[in-house]
Amino acid sequence: MKKTILALLMSGCALAYAQPEQKFIKEESVTRVIKTLAADDMMGRSATEPQQIEKATAFIESEFKKIGLKNSAGLTSYRQEFKKDMIVPQTLEVVINGQKIPIENTLFVSEKTEANYTKGLGVIVIPYDTSIANVRQYFLSKAFNLTRDTSSAIVLVAPEFKVHLGELKGYFGRRFITQRKSNKIFVVGVTSVLSYAVKATQKIETVTMANVMGIIPGKTKPDEFIVFSGHYDHIGIRPSVAGDSIANGADDDASGTTAVIELARYFNKIKNNNRTLIFVAFTAEEIGGYGSKYFSEQLNPDKVMAMFNIEMIGKPSKWGQNFAFITGYERSDFGEILQKNLKGTQFEFRPDPYPQQNLFYRSDNATLARLGVPAHTISTDEIDIDKFYHTVDDEVETLDMKNITSTIRAIALSAKSMVSGADTPKRIDKATVR
Repeated sequence: MKKTILALLMSGCALAYAQPEQKFIKEESVTRVIKTLAADDMMGRSATEPQQIEKATAFIESEFKKIGLKNSAGLTSYRQEFKKDMIVPQTLEVVINGQKIPIENTLFVSEKTEANYTKGLGVIVIPYDTSIANVRQYFLSKAFNLTRDTSSAIVLVAPEFKVHLGELKGYFGRRFITQRKSNKIFVVGVTSVLSYAVKATQKIETVTMANVMGIIPGKTKPDEFIVFSGHYDHIGIRPSVAGDSIANGADDDASGTTAVIELARYFNKIKNNNRTLIFVAFTAEEIGGYGSKYFSEQLNPDKVMAMFNIEMIGKPSKWGQNFAFITGYERSDFGEILQKNLKGTQFEFRPDPYPQQNLFYRSDNATLARLGVPAHTISTDEIDIDKFYHTVDDEVETLDMKNITSTIRAIALSAKSMVSGADTPKRIDKATVR
């Protein structure tokens, strides 16, 4: 009996390592990488603060070098650099009804370098209502919509939204110039405006940003590309909550960036790619997807056969372990091909269960999808109830390393027929992507 049990155990071990992704994608390596990317000394990886994101950039470079990835054509390093002009707030003084408003209760959203208002501004109110189900989401949705129109106005914000105004200030601190026509002054705690005086100054700075990318050249189809991506930036230093001001971004998106690194390690070991594999960690996703936009402008999108964008795989899905969802599932047969390759396993890819969240447009896949690439995001996050999303509490301790590891392994296995060149997903209809 003991011999029989031992034989069964040995057989089970053999089965566990029957697939190379089980052998080469290891939980201890996943844990090491994600803990490094989400550590406090990475300072929240804000793309607009070079001193915050540089350490993460250098770490990803070092991982790609250890793995043995090649530089992409035209690059002499793993950095794909580009420059962007930023608007940087300097001074703001708001006086309403003769009273000076504390600076922490104000926010100026404009691309003017100087502003001086005593008349001509409209007044808009964002009132609080006890029936609001998600206060944060409600306020941010209202506020962002106001910053996208072309009007100039004072926006009176109910005191109940003060903490969320702090979050909005984080988005509209140092930020890229986007030819925004709107001029808004957000003010907390004022109920009416009889008179006002607003003075503001801002300056323009040019910053250098970098995607981090490396390739494994294809054997027989080197001019056909498969992209594996995630964004490595997050939202940086935020207003302190219980003494913590670092938004570590463990799930968003250190988990996806870890997947990109581990997939690069895996495919470089098994060496079965007929197509060229591009592994890229994008910068500036959190502030407009500028990294993926620049990346898309440097290649011919017709040569990109598929894009696996990986975003927030740190916790089990709404269906539990061994499930992930694919945004824009119905736009191509990408998901069907992945599921075909997973036949006989416990893992399953499903369509995005959160269509109301517009997740297809909220990550770096959208840029290439607009160019016709079968570009989809893979995620497990319960985004509708995720209380750690974009907070200082998105820490490694909230993650499930087994879930991350199993999802990366599933992506590796599910990608095999695209990597080999046997399968090519249908192109996305560009006309349907706004």
